[in-house]
Formats: sequence, structure tokens, C-alpha cells
Amino acid sequence: MDALIKEIIDPEAKRLLAREVLDDLPEWFGIPASTEAYIRDAQNMPFLACFVDHKVAGFIVLKASSQDCAEVFVMGVKKQFQGMGLGAKLHQAFEEQAKTYGYTFAQVKTVQLGKYSEYDRTNLFYQAMGYKELECFPNLWGEANPCQIYVKYLGG
Repeated sequence: MDALIKEIIDPEAKRLLAREVLDDLPEWFGIPASTEAYIRDAQNMPFLACFVDHKVAGFIVLKASSQDCAEVFVMGVKKQFQGMGLGAKLHQAFEEQAKTYGYTFAQVKTVQLGKYSEYDRTNLFYQAMGYKELECFPNLWGEANPCQIYVKYLGG
């Protein structure tokens, strides 16, 4: 299986790719207003997409959270492509892109480990990518969705 990671520049292409992937992941992106915000906002941020056999498999979007820190704004890999290492490849490309832009840290926000099995998979993925727990904000997204922040030193 050949996977191609490509930077997407065109806002309309970003919108279409993000929608296709996020619509395949209602377990993680099941709140329509939030999903629409991800799709809309991702059009104006650095965007990497992964293709397998010319079909979109996933994407990751970089957001500047400070002059030193890049945030994984949104990331998704279609269900049929999960477990193939594509998320790790996308994340590695994200880190390289972040370093190119001069960031020395990366962060990601997700629902705290232990709340939902889908998000447990997300937490374990980021931990496997080398992220460390920074802080949990139990009420930032409401009591049902405690916000866990992970950080990673990128070097530099």
C-alpha cells in the first residue's frame, strides 16, 4: 500500500477533503456545529492530506497556538484506513511541517482518557506519538467532555 502525504493549499479542496473524512467518523465528530466549525476553520490553516490509491484516507491541520507551539487543530483517518499506520505518517508530516514553521512544541486537545472508548483510542495514539499530559480542564467543554491537553517537544 502506497500512501502519499500532500499539502493542500486550495481552501475548497480542504473543505471537501475534511468533510469526506469527518463524515466517516461520527463517533468522534458527531456534533454537527463543531464539525462544521472544524471544516470551515481548516480552510485557512496549513492542511496535510493522506491519499491511498488516489483516494483520501485522512488529514491533519496545524493551528498556531502561540509563536512557539503548533496545535493539532483537527485530524482524522477514515475507518477503512485505520490501523495501517497512516495516522502516524500524517502526524510525522505534521511535526516536520511545524518544525519548518519554527515551532518547538506541539499540543493537542482531546477528551480525557477513561471517558469514552473512542477517545481512549485517540489518547493512546497521541501518547504513542510521544505526547505527554500537560493538564486536564474538567469543565472547558462541559462536565461530560473533560478537555485533556497533551504536549510534545519538537526540538529546536
